[in-house]
Amino acid sequence: MTKLKIKSGDTVKVIAGDHKGAEGKVLEVLRDKNKAIVEGINLVKKHTKPNAQNPQGGIVEKEAAIHISNLSLLTKKGETTRVGYKMEGDKKVRFSKKSNEVI
Repeated sequence: MTKLKIKSGDTVKVIAGDHKGAEGKVLEVLRDKNKAIVEGINLVKKHTKPNAQNPQGGIVEKEAAIHISNLSLLTKKGETTRVGYKMEGDKKVRFSKKSNEVI
């Protein structure tokens, strides 16, 4: 399994595909599939049967997973960056390769 440099809670920008240019917050990272679910991006319509939570059933819009390679992390200034790792004291931290700031 490859090391993923994006974690849940990060703000990312879509750099390729149908939703190119869109930004959002990572809700969940699916490590086994190398995908992430991003808030408000890659919305799909899912047909649901009536159940206890939703007695009516119907069509629900929800976020579908998007491949990690199509996402780029955003810095605090809102620019895309690659991620590196370095040791600060005895702690391993992620940092932005563009601005060299700790993420």
